[in-house]
Amino acid sequence: MNTEQEQPKRSAAEWTTLGIASFILAVIVSLVGYIWLNEKDQPPIISVSNKQKTWEADGQFYVPFEVVNTGGETAESVQLIAELEIEGKVTQTGEQQIDFLSRGEKQEGAFVFNQDPRKGRLTIRVGSYKSP
Repeated sequence: MNTEQEQPKRSAAEWTTLGIASFILAVIVSLVGYIWLNEKDQPPIISVSNKQKTWEADGQFYVPFEVVNTGGETAESVQLIAELEIEGKVTQTGEQQIDFLSRGEKQEGAFVFNQDPRKGRLTIRVGSYKSP
């Protein structure tokens, strides 16, 4: 008497499903490995620029800015400082606080002055940030 039972042969649908599942698993493992190997291990690199034109409304002058984190880590409490210098003297300053700026993230805002920044020299810079 034969106690071994014969295994039924797999159908084409079963082989196809196995192939697709194996392919998806291989793609996921490859992507995780790629990200792990190529992950930037550097601190936040934060830059600020005023790409748009200054505009005026109700006697106030608005200076739009964009801040970008191109580094590898997140930055918290990013402090932006703007100084308006007219005729060699700093006449106005402004500060902005960005709570959270992750890798590759951009944020926009505006500084508001009561003197025309186009008549002087405006400096916008990053003052500080915190690591989470």
